[in-house]
Amino acid sequence: MRLEVLLPSRVLLSRSGVTRIVAEMAQGSFGILPRRRDCVAALTPGILTFETPADGEVFVAVDEGVLLKAGPEVRVSVRRAMLGRDLGQLRAAVEREFRAQDEEALQLRTLMAKLETACLTRLSGLQGLARGR
Repeated sequence: MRLEVLLPSRVLLSRSGVTRIVAEMAQGSFGILPRRRDCVAALTPGILTFETPADGEVFVAVDEGVLLKAGPEVRVSVRRAMLGRDLGQLRAAVEREFRAQDEEALQLRTLMAKLETACLTRLSGLQGLARGR
């Protein structure tokens, strides 16, 4: 099989010769072998595992998304994903990444609150000027 993991901004990986794939859905894990019927699955955040003769077992931490199998092609489209060969290192990398994204989100929310306050202050000042006419 040929596996592609697609992110909004780039192709994270593209591998041929994939012998098996294991992914997670809300109902549980499911496996894909080369002769499996075509299917579409909604993925939940978790670990996607695939195996090739050259690479052995490879892990991909994925956010929620969609998996599509059509013939020998398997495409996974997710918002965020990270590759790893060791689950412990992958977990640590995911935790670091999520922590950094949480900090960025907090900074963005703080900035937006400041902008909203400044906008409301200016609008109330303009209202005061309009009433004074």
